[in-house]
Amino acid sequence: MSAGGALFRLERMGRGWWWAGNEKWRRELLAVPIPHPDSYAESDDELMGREPQAESFDDDAEHGTAWRSWADEADRFEHLKTAGAVVIQEHGCGFSTLLALTGSLAGTVWWDGRATCDRIVPLSLDHVTGARPVQFSEWLDHGSWALLPPDWGPRLASAPVVHR
Repeated sequence: MSAGGALFRLERMGRGWWWAGNEKWRRELLAVPIPHPDSYAESDDELMGREPQAESFDDDAEHGTAWRSWADEADRFEHLKTAGAVVIQEHGCGFSTLLALTGSLAGTVWWDGRATCDRIVPLSLDHVTGARPVQFSEWLDHGSWALLPPDWGPRLASAPVVHR
């Protein structure tokens, strides 16, 4: 355990190595490159705009069926937002740190803040000039809280994730 939350360790399991705390079904998504959050903003807006509204249906059962179908699609879409990544640190309240393992973003570290603001953002040493996502080794030296964008609350001092 670090000061910043529970770290997920790589462990040997029945079907090979896997990160503790990550659901088994996520293995299938590792082959899919993690998408940059900017790449799906329009699709996300379009999906949210299609949420079935009760007033558009003649009865509650019809609305319930349509809404469950839409919710299943929305759940699949949410899972694809973190395809190719694993949770490496849990911060509580739905916040976590992700490590991208595949695609052009492989080796970079991201903050999953969808619990409150529906955004995944890069953890960065310099958010002012482009927010290049940090590499895993940089994250180890600073920790997630010190690498968040300035508009995400008070910036905390860097604290190593693990003492080397």
